[in-house]
Amino acid sequence: MTEPNRRNVLRGAAALAIGGVAATYGSTGSAAAQPLSPAAAKERFPFIEGAFAPVKEEVTAFGLPVTGRIPKDLCGRYLRTGPNVLGLEDPRAHHWMMGEGMVHGVRLRDGKAEWYRNRWVRSSGVAAKLGERYPWPVPAEDFAPNTHVISHHGRILTLQESGAPPYELDGELNTLGPFDFGGSLEGSYTAHTKFDAHADELHAVTYHPTWDHVRHLLVDRTGRVVRTTLIPVTDSPMMHDFGLTENYVVVFDVPVTFDPRPGKVVPYKWNTEHPARVGVMKRDGGPVRWFGVDPVFYSHTLNAYEQGDTVVVDLTTMPAPFEVAGKQGFGGPSASGPPVLERWTIDLARGRVRRRVLDDRPQEFPRVNESLVSRRHRYGYSASPGELFDVYLDKPANSFGNALIKHDLRSGRSEVHRFGRGADASEAVFVPSARSKAEDDGYALAYVNNPDRGASDLVILSAQDFTAKPLARIHLPRPVPLGFHGSWVAD
Repeated sequence: MTEPNRRNVLRGAAALAIGGVAATYGSTGSAAAQPLSPAAAKERFPFIEGAFAPVKEEVTAFGLPVTGRIPKDLCGRYLRTGPNVLGLEDPRAHHWMMGEGMVHGVRLRDGKAEWYRNRWVRSSGVAAKLGERYPWPVPAEDFAPNTHVISHHGRILTLQESGAPPYELDGELNTLGPFDFGGSLEGSYTAHTKFDAHADELHAVTYHPTWDHVRHLLVDRTGRVVRTTLIPVTDSPMMHDFGLTENYVVVFDVPVTFDPRPGKVVPYKWNTEHPARVGVMKRDGGPVRWFGVDPVFYSHTLNAYEQGDTVVVDLTTMPAPFEVAGKQGFGGPSASGPPVLERWTIDLARGRVRRRVLDDRPQEFPRVNESLVSRRHRYGYSASPGELFDVYLDKPANSFGNALIKHDLRSGRSEVHRFGRGADASEAVFVPSARSKAEDDGYALAYVNNPDRGASDLVILSAQDFTAKPLARIHLPRPVPLGFHGSWVAD
């Protein structure tokens, strides 16, 4: 595979980072070197404006001001990543999700917000743009991961799918270099891992457009890949996320497949000839049982678990097709309709899948109490960033947005914490309290735009009093652009 093709594949993977393509503003190649015409200068480029506008510098701020009180049992770092383009020359040749990864972090300890930092991940390309030395061997498919940041037994890892390796960071967000799991990783990794706290195992499903399969990887507590299982597939489908239960791995093979035609910014397409299906495989390998489903765009898993002879997966989906013809600027998965929260019940005894919409309000980035990954859950949390859906749909998202949602999936009720006009909320991460006994005994943390300050706040909500005034608003010195996923890294 030639280096230009590798770069094109990487760009496509980055563009699919939240489950699909957002916008492509023209052709690649020489366009980036050409000045904007007067007409082009008047074009709207929403994914580099407003809540999406990239920040232009790295900042370190200490002793952050706080409205309210930070719970003293929150000791650790709240980290979240996203694309933050560096050195953009022509917005017509830029894709929002192709931006180099930048991690934003806030350090909490003893009821205080000690610092805020934002740092680009130092891939070889980022180092070159910043005029810095890149001290490590350059990976074959290098990119500054922009999709997720996790911790695993003392390591902080930034993640990307379909080619680029993870990068490791230290506790102050300095890049420690590419991470290949002690030499045990062969090929791609994933943007969405699943950590089973009961088994102390980190799971991943990885893909690459040159493979005739996807891979289920098991990482042990030492940070090494100790088992790889190949799952045959056709057409090189994109698999952004997956499900994990106590005994099974659940994979989603939807009709979004590799399309290497020259000139495509994003080398993936909605493939009407590719059947949609969901597969269930034992965690320790073996044959996959496939179940056909109606065409749909699967985005993210909230959680999965077993119930008798069924496997239950709560997830966000978007209606088919993947893209809308003629919508060059804003075409993407949500152009046919916003993501909603569904429950898929895979009946292993009867060989069928039952789908049910749990909440039809626009929402994405579903999260669960991480201690219950692969086990039955009651509560889930999702975000509705108003500007994100407004841009995708090219119209207001049913007048709903700028909110976080807590779902009680046992009772079917939900609670909504609204932030108001212009206050887009990013993904909410649940953090258990020190005394935690109930599943929702803890806090929901999210970055929220503060239009009055022209910056962002780290908002801390009580998960058990979700609609109440925030326990604390930590005022950051800069905006945190709308991005993707993050984690709480406890001390």
